[in-house]
Amino acid sequence: MGVGKLPDNPRPIILPRQKGLIITGAARVSPAWKGEAPATVGMGKRACALPLYVDHREGNPMDLSTFLKRLPKVSLHVHLAGTVQPSTLVALAGKNSVVLPAYRAPEDLYHYPDFPQFIQMLDRVMASIRDRADFHRITYETLQQAAEHGVRHREMFWNPTTHMACGVPYATAVDGIIDGIRDARTDFGIQCVLIAAINRAGTPELGFEMVQTVLAQPREEVVGIGMDYAEAGNPPEKFWKAYRLAGERGLRRTAHACEDGPARNVETCLDLLGCERIDHGYHVLEDEQMTKRCAEQGVVFSCCPRSTAAVYFGQDLTRHPIREMARQGLKIMIDCDDPPMFQTDPTSDYVAIAEPMGFGPEDVREFVLNGIDGSWLDDPTKRRWRREWSREIDALIAQLD
Repeated sequence: MGVGKLPDNPRPIILPRQKGLIITGAARVSPAWKGEAPATVGMGKRACALPLYVDHREGNPMDLSTFLKRLPKVSLHVHLAGTVQPSTLVALAGKNSVVLPAYRAPEDLYHYPDFPQFIQMLDRVMASIRDRADFHRITYETLQQAAEHGVRHREMFWNPTTHMACGVPYATAVDGIIDGIRDARTDFGIQCVLIAAINRAGTPELGFEMVQTVLAQPREEVVGIGMDYAEAGNPPEKFWKAYRLAGERGLRRTAHACEDGPARNVETCLDLLGCERIDHGYHVLEDEQMTKRCAEQGVVFSCCPRSTAAVYFGQDLTRHPIREMARQGLKIMIDCDDPPMFQTDPTSDYVAIAEPMGFGPEDVREFVLNGIDGSWLDDPTKRRWRREWSREIDALIAQLD
């Protein structure tokens, strides 16, 4: 990951107009800019400089929902297959002869009473994505939506072995995804890298083979591994060999833990698997010492309120563990998991934690910056983004009703 060179004819990056903020990809700085020269950012050989053009002008007061949508965001916890829109699923399933359950409207397909039935539908979604063009389509669509909601950098999960089990070669899937990433960056200014996720319901050998496949067919956009699917009965130590190999070969590491498993799973992920952040992590609160350690070490937890409220904790968001995690000093960031499959999006999960959980604009600002800290961007970029985004968010806060 590194800083890229600005192309000779940079394509402007147009983001939603905000108070005092107009951002483009043009290589110039407004005369009104009083801070340091805005930074260029990028990842790998295809990095592209994206200097910020900031013009401080007055704007109209905004409501909370508008404020939350306009926030600049890092996305660390979204699953590619879980971002497929219901209408896209219907189209792909028809194209690839995949039988779907009966429905009146496509949206009906994304209603399920529990986690196992959600997983069943997720597997149907993945079975419907078969060729390079399919992978390009779903990637491009989710990154377009993300950019509309202020996401500027995403580290996105995908499950190579599940697609391979459906007869899709690794190269077909990953190259189609990368096609979508590159086109979305050109068209919307959003950057994205990939996390190859182990299906923890599979065998340790299959997880190890997945890492071997990732290493044997390297792509610069594939920067790390993760672990997802049902945690109960599939503890993280099951895949210690896969994680050791990934660490030895320089892949970054994260894992879903304490979503519906015990607090010791976080300890295992940190100490045995070498994870740099934790996805979900809610049940860490059951262990006071582990909670204290994570708070002191600044471990970032990528939390998804709406999906987990639907599956685990109930719709009364005032009782969601995220509220207590923040109170205990844990470093949380907010994301949307499988957005259309839980009727959410990158903004709606922020809305879910605002008034129901009592978090105000300053709390939200901290959660956004935590996302930067928990990302796998290089340290200089993290420092620049923290400075620049802090100023940007402060300007947005000043415009709230």
